[in-house]
Amino acid sequence: MRLKSPLAVTFVLAVGLLVAVSGWLLADPMTSRADALRTGGLAAGGVVALYALWLNDRRRQVEERRQKVESDRLELELVRAARDRARITEERFAKSVELLGHDADQVRVGALHALAGLAHNHSEYTQTVLDVLCSYLRRPFDNPHLSESEKTDPVAERELQVRLTAQRLVVQLLPPAGSGGKTFDLDLTGASLEYFDLSGRAIGTLIMRYAVLLSSTNFSDCEFRGPAWFTATTFGKGRLRGRFRCQDSTFDERAWFSGTEFGGIAEFDRSTFRGEASFKKAHFAADAILRDAVFLSTLELHSTRFDALAELRISGAPKAVALYNTLVRTDRARVPGFWTLLPHAEGVSRVAHAAD
Repeated sequence: MRLKSPLAVTFVLAVGLLVAVSGWLLADPMTSRADALRTGGLAAGGVVALYALWLNDRRRQVEERRQKVESDRLELELVRAARDRARITEERFAKSVELLGHDADQVRVGALHALAGLAHNHSEYTQTVLDVLCSYLRRPFDNPHLSESEKTDPVAERELQVRLTAQRLVVQLLPPAGSGGKTFDLDLTGASLEYFDLSGRAIGTLIMRYAVLLSSTNFSDCEFRGPAWFTATTFGKGRLRGRFRCQDSTFDERAWFSGTEFGGIAEFDRSTFRGEASFKKAHFAADAILRDAVFLSTLELHSTRFDALAELRISGAPKAVALYNTLVRTDRARVPGFWTLLPHAEGVSRVAHAAD
């Protein structure tokens, strides 16, 4: 009969070894029966001990395999749960975007908040959500406050409230200046914004070409870590002309204000422009304050017009300055020592380099 059980084999080996060792020692007249049996018992006990060690090792291997199976199962559950969460998040995002086209303004506001909440809980969605919010703000919109009529359009007023909500959420999703973390880009090309306040925020690339910023706009204490494009932007329009604040801000790359219309007071005092700065063909209809602004690269004021106070006493001379046909009011211009004023027309002077 073939023995298959390890325990049975161990028992047979132990008994056989006990008999063999004891019998061998009993053959020696110098060995007592007690010593022979003790030695045979030790030999048999050694076999049993080896079996116990082998059995313990088998149990350890079984436990390790069980733990690995459990770990693999848990990992699979985690992957499945992550996929479920990702699917739910994607469905939530898609549904929120779909609701932005709803006729009811309160539904659109809810969709905007849902998108912002999604970005707060899932940082990988932040740039995508900002792109969607900016896309909503780029939609054509006739601001009812621009009309001289006393009659109001309820539909336009409600849409304005939705847009103001989108503006606030854009600001909330941007990191604070000085945080040193990741920044996000904003594309607001052609957008119509009112009371837009990005003060104290860090921004990557900012594109505001052909945008219309109504009433007061505040970009003070901002960090523009990417290029900032304000080409042909209009600050203020009609009775919604307001102040443009951009004080103590930093432009790490190009700052382009070419062709920009500043309808109200524009304040750039103490701001730092590390990259190229251009105000080519810009028009300052009200006071322009650049006191102690720092231009570390080039400054272009080609065909720039200042119709009111031109406080141009910047801090230090830029590397290169284009001053061709830069016009100011003679009695309201303040220029640094390395520039001078040359008569151009009645009450109007042209800014030029002091050596010209």
